[in-house]
Order: sequence, then C-alpha cells, then structure tokens
Amino acid sequence: MRMYETIFITDPDLQDEVRNTLFDRFKGILEQEGGILANFDDWGNKKLAYEIAKKPRGHYVCMTYGGTGTLVTELERNFRLDDKILKYMTILLEKDIDPEALKLQIDAEAAAKSEADAAKAEADAARVEAEAKKAETDETDETVDAETPENEEEN
Repeated sequence: MRMYETIFITDPDLQDEVRNTLFDRFKGILEQEGGILANFDDWGNKKLAYEIAKKPRGHYVCMTYGGTGTLVTELERNFRLDDKILKYMTILLEKDIDPEALKLQIDAEAAAKSEADAAKAEADAARVEAEAKKAETDETDETVDAETPENEEEN
C-alpha cells in the first residue's frame, strides 16, 4: 500500500449540499477500492493563480489516503468525468506503508484532536466564567460608588 495526497479544486459556485454529495462520492470510491482515508481537509474558497473555466476562484480540498495505483486511477477518472472538478493533482507521499500502522496513526490523531478540543472547550468555559465574575464585581463596585455620598467641601 502507498500513501497519496490528492488536491482538487471544485467549482466555487456549488451549493454546500452538492459539494458535500460530491465529497461523499469520492470518499465512497476510496472505500470501495480498499483505500484508507487519513485526512480530508476542506480548505475553502481561494483565489486561483489564473482563471480556470473562466472562474477566478476555486474551492480547494486536500485528501491524504493510503491505497493502490488502481485507487488513484479510479479517483482521477472520476475527477476527469465530473464537470464540477476544475483541476486535480495527486502525488505519492510514501511508497510502502503498513495499513495497520496507518490505521493506528489515524486513531491516535483523532484521539489527540478530541482531547485538544475538550481542553479548549474547558478553557473557553473557564474564561467565560471569569469574565462573568469580573463583570459582576464591576457592577457591584459601581453600585457601591453610586450609593456612597461624595464629600462636599464647605467654603
């Protein structure tokens, strides 16, 4: 099994539902051909270096996966046949990978990401709570200041 990275550019005017259906189709092809999806990164709409099909922008997607040459051939055949795909490019990252090691690596990265997300959510909650306490104490201080009579100077 080999490790590949495919970057493809879709029509930026596609609706999200159509785009997601397209992505699901490519993921399905990957699974049908026995590939292992390591990373699916949606980069979003970006300006193209030059116009492609009279479009100055494109929606970029990067897929990293393990598979065979037939998988790449099938994916690229589908890219060529679909008018929604403006450009694509596949590169070989590693010639020989262990599928089990790849699955373990993907699981470890997913676990690390979920832990990081949980830690971030906890930190955000603590920050919001601290801001709420600070706002509450500021309101209390303002109320006390308003109730305290100011010293009047007698002439």
